[in-house]
Amino acid sequence: MSSTHITTGGYQHAHHYKSAGDEFEASKQGMWLFMVTEVLMFGGLFVAYTMFRAMYPEMFHEASKHLAVNLGLTNTIILITSSLTMVLAVIASQKGQKGRILLHLGLTFLLSCGFLVVKYFEYSGKIHHGILPGGLFTNTEITHPKAPLFFSLYYVMTGIHAFHVIVGMGLMVWLAVRTMRNEFSPAFYTPVELVGFYWHFVDMVWIFLFPLMYLVG
Repeated sequence: MSSTHITTGGYQHAHHYKSAGDEFEASKQGMWLFMVTEVLMFGGLFVAYTMFRAMYPEMFHEASKHLAVNLGLTNTIILITSSLTMVLAVIASQKGQKGRILLHLGLTFLLSCGFLVVKYFEYSGKIHHGILPGGLFTNTEITHPKAPLFFSLYYVMTGIHAFHVIVGMGLMVWLAVRTMRNEFSPAFYTPVELVGFYWHFVDMVWIFLFPLMYLVG
């Protein structure tokens, strides 16, 4: 077959699918499989957190007091709001509303920037006070000898999450470019919906990270 796409109802789906609906279902299944691998990765980190917390409860209690709860709460509000704007972007794509897609993607992107800015100030404060992971830990206010372990978990878990936020921002730019090219319509909005799935997952991970790191201690 010379062409890789077949036009059906105004939408070109890949030739190896019988219909646009089959392509959409396959794409969703692929995204869910990807999400499973993400859950396994973060799940391993959460298991490590649980084990070390059970081993050193006093250390977790002391070390967690040095996290900025107000900044963590601010980022929680930012990400919850960004989930709403992403939902609105998906709804707009389903209705073929180009302007609203760009508006809500733009708002989600700006909220993501806000999240990273808050995280930058949080990290900067920690670094300034010598609160770093592992052997780089030089803070003298925290007396427990295992405190560097807590902050190693903190930087790894929040750092990987921040990387996922950056990836999501890149995907939003990609969606915006495709939107400006008029590639989305009520007949085809699969990429927007799949990026929405991804973004909600990123938000959900933070919903777990915030209480475990900032509150439970």
